[in-house]
Amino acid sequence: MLKKLLLVILGIHFAQAQTKSIEGQVANSNDTPISYATVLIQGTDIGVYADENGKFHLKDIPAGIHQITISAVGYKTVSKTIDITDSNTSRLSFILQEDMQLEKVEVFGNRFRHPDKIEAITRLPLAPYEQIQSISIISDKLIEQQGNLTISEATKNVPGVYTFATYGNRRESMSSRGFRGIPILKNGVRVNSDFRGVGILTDMQGVDNIQVLKGAASITQGVATDLGSPGGVINIVTKTPKYQFGGSASMRIGSYGLVRPTFDVYGPVNQKKNLAFRLNGSLERADSYRKGVSSEKFYINPSLQWRISPKTTFTAEMDYLDDSRTPDMGTVNLTENDRNAIYDLPHNRFLGYENDRAITKNTTFSLRLDHKLTEKLQLKAAYFKSDLNLNDKAASLGNYITDENNNPVYNRRIRGYAISERNDNNSVLQIDLIGDEIKTGSVSHSFQAGFDYRTSSYSTFSQGNSAIDTIDVFSRISNRLPGGISYSSPSEAESSSNSIGIVAQDVITFNKYLKTFLGLRYSTTETIGATETTTSDAFNPLVGLIVSPYKNINVFASYTNSSYPRTGSRLDVNGNPLGNERFDQLEAGIKTNWLDSRLRFNLTFFKINNKDINLPVYDENWIATGYYQKGGNDERKGIEVELTGRILDNLEIITGYSYIDAQYKEHTSYVFGSAPLNTPKHTFNAYANYSFKGALDRLSIGAGAYYTGKRPINDWSAGAVTHEGIVPGQKPFDVASYTLVNAQVAYQIDNHWNIRLLANNIFNEIGYNAYRTRYINQTDPRTFGGVLTYRF
Repeated sequence: MLKKLLLVILGIHFAQAQTKSIEGQVANSNDTPISYATVLIQGTDIGVYADENGKFHLKDIPAGIHQITISAVGYKTVSKTIDITDSNTSRLSFILQEDMQLEKVEVFGNRFRHPDKIEAITRLPLAPYEQIQSISIISDKLIEQQGNLTISEATKNVPGVYTFATYGNRRESMSSRGFRGIPILKNGVRVNSDFRGVGILTDMQGVDNIQVLKGAASITQGVATDLGSPGGVINIVTKTPKYQFGGSASMRIGSYGLVRPTFDVYGPVNQKKNLAFRLNGSLERADSYRKGVSSEKFYINPSLQWRISPKTTFTAEMDYLDDSRTPDMGTVNLTENDRNAIYDLPHNRFLGYENDRAITKNTTFSLRLDHKLTEKLQLKAAYFKSDLNLNDKAASLGNYITDENNNPVYNRRIRGYAISERNDNNSVLQIDLIGDEIKTGSVSHSFQAGFDYRTSSYSTFSQGNSAIDTIDVFSRISNRLPGGISYSSPSEAESSSNSIGIVAQDVITFNKYLKTFLGLRYSTTETIGATETTTSDAFNPLVGLIVSPYKNINVFASYTNSSYPRTGSRLDVNGNPLGNERFDQLEAGIKTNWLDSRLRFNLTFFKINNKDINLPVYDENWIATGYYQKGGNDERKGIEVELTGRILDNLEIITGYSYIDAQYKEHTSYVFGSAPLNTPKHTFNAYANYSFKGALDRLSIGAGAYYTGKRPINDWSAGAVTHEGIVPGQKPFDVASYTLVNAQVAYQIDNHWNIRLLANNIFNEIGYNAYRTRYINQTDPRTFGGVLTYRF
């Protein structure tokens, strides 16, 4: 018995002799404790979190040489090798330096970390360079450098993304790869659920970055509910809190009465620095080059972030926009629509009424919870919501009139007036389990598995009178709305939909040369209309391959498809529903990354086919029969090239070119080989910003050129009248190409003050963006502006 007791005592003593403890404190360069820093022993599962005073205590560490890593939000990670064989307890202190590289944002995102909320659209823990699809990131630095105030001004830096229409200066609708009106998201949720992709308005003050994912987004975003969904999505990401106090205030003044004050304040809320806030806001009022056109805008973007523990972060954001502006119908075409005779309407002539107004109120909310299960496994939950209210009161233009001999008088138009409202509510609940380079034998997996529940509902109201008076665009135009107008009976509509999606993706890395992408999404959608409820479901796969023959070079190829349930309930000649349409996408190319990720070159080829269309059937007189048939082949293919980044420490560049070959093929309504409306074959963008050194080290200059090729104003009908302005068999004219050239000069007065001068469209070249023949809006003429900014 005594022998056994002695052995136990010796065993306990031996075990104690083989384990050690480490005590220490973590502080910054000002000797201020850093609360809740992460302390890890590399190669083990031993780790703790510093307390609110920055102190930590590691126990039961095996004796020997170990590497300790200390990390904290906003600071550079520090590793230190120690030998703890000499004593039972070691005492250490760590000084962390603020990570200024977190603020060193490149023109296309931050090269030291993933863009904020990129997982909202990709749902994978990969940087854009590592993804299988074409993704571009526009940083807030670029937006500030160029003085961008609109979505189109920012996204013109992405090859192949162009303005589809502004609908009379009401909203911004963007297109990509030959698809009209791709969905625009705010923090991962749709704002306007109109399937036609009519676009949204937003304010650039609260934007952290803009993420453009091209091509079919069926895996991550669900089935294609918009006409433009197969072309991609644009996700606008708002700014989030920082744990160091700071901010800025600015005043911008520009041409045509532009006045725009802005502010941005952020910092910790408590002494523990585990709770932080951020508040962005702006006011804006401006007139226009067009007499009688003006706008006013109020924007606020508060957010709060709580580091519940070093493993768990909760973020709450709100984004509110109140925009009031005068719709501007633009001008008219002074002949039949087979020839470009767009009238250069004098700027002192306005085609609408003085009380025309388009009011947009949009509120988006997001709640995000990020929890690290382990260093390689993360649980992400997010709830996004958007409420949109549109209230439009505006004139409309009808057809030209004819003289007593029945000859057309193209300069005289019938003018109407309409009132419309739209209330739109969208939400997304998204939960994902994400693994980052988890090993299974000799291969590693970066994966995502999760689900999303999406809801969408809208209601609309409209009424009007299509013939109030007649105007002559060559003469003075009365802008007073006559009294005693009789309106048509109100037209009202409402609909809602619910969609559930289950998603799984796995990026399998076999070695440094080979990766595969495998993904599958199952979606089910219920659409509740005024008279019927329809349901549909779809399986959408993603298969891809990345080969890396050399370091920093990724050669990729992928296939994915997206389903389009909106027309799935259309009936064939026997009264049977035809089911979902489907878009198949092939994408291949090269992604490269040079100079410590400062310079990126991408070349992408894409081909998207819709061979499963629910096509309308017409009789011999081109009268719709009311039933549909499967068939057709609409094709979009092309190439995209972009070179972006920092060639030198003081020289940033962005260049891009796209070629889009979009054709209707085997279509019952449109001429074979014709292009969809507003699709340019060529777009080009080039931008450079140079910061001087030496005696002029506070000075920087930038300039950019943006080319949009000619594009058809309407679809070319084979005989059917499908939309406004279409004449059967008449080839629509092309809106002419145009190039805009902008320039900026900035001077850093001291550590706080900065002044920036802006000149847009410096050669005063006028181009046009049109929606069929209803709205023909010119680009802004030459404008100047100045921005004075104070940072603290």
